[in-house]
Amino acid sequence: MTEIRAGTVLPAKRTVTLRGILGRSACADPPDWLIGQERSGRWWDDEQMTGERLEVQRMIEADPAAIFRVLCDPQGHVAIDSSGMLMGAAGAPVTAVGDTFAVHMDREALNDYPLGRYDVTVTITALVPDREIAWTVTGKIRPVIGHVYGYRLEPAADEGTLVTSYYDWSSIHPHWQEAGIFPIISEGALRATLGILARTVTRGYVGSGA
Repeated sequence: MTEIRAGTVLPAKRTVTLRGILGRSACADPPDWLIGQERSGRWWDDEQMTGERLEVQRMIEADPAAIFRVLCDPQGHVAIDSSGMLMGAAGAPVTAVGDTFAVHMDREALNDYPLGRYDVTVTITALVPDREIAWTVTGKIRPVIGHVYGYRLEPAADEGTLVTSYYDWSSIHPHWQEAGIFPIISEGALRATLGILARTVTRGYVGSGA
């Protein structure tokens, strides 16, 4: 597998425009706020972004253990993916810090960089049963980025669970800090994944252990 090292020039990123997103006829008279988003390059509301960390929350009508089981299962990550990039996964459900599993990716879903299909390794960096899980990702890019994804689960009085999804890039490699491209995940993407997580759990997740 070819690595992408610091200094490598990536293929040109495909331009995202109002016409490309909404269609030619829908953009005859687009609203001012949408024009502003296009001009600034921001396609989401990042009001939940503080410093070098982004967090979103959602109440899910399920107990923490049921939600945690999805988040510990490599197949669960594929099931709740909102980007369409996760094609599959290989490995057993994680149980401790340091556990790893592989995820098969396809960048075509984002239509930005034509990287094709590739694999990444997910390494668990925090795991408190039924309360928190976090991980970092390594793949083709060098130096390793070092950004962290995670979830916190808080039992609620109404027998549901307050789920916080977070994305943290405060400890990324200096090369990527200087690149000025973070965050690479939007608030909208995190919220969409929480919605799919809620649907997956409440429908009765089967998972790898079935």
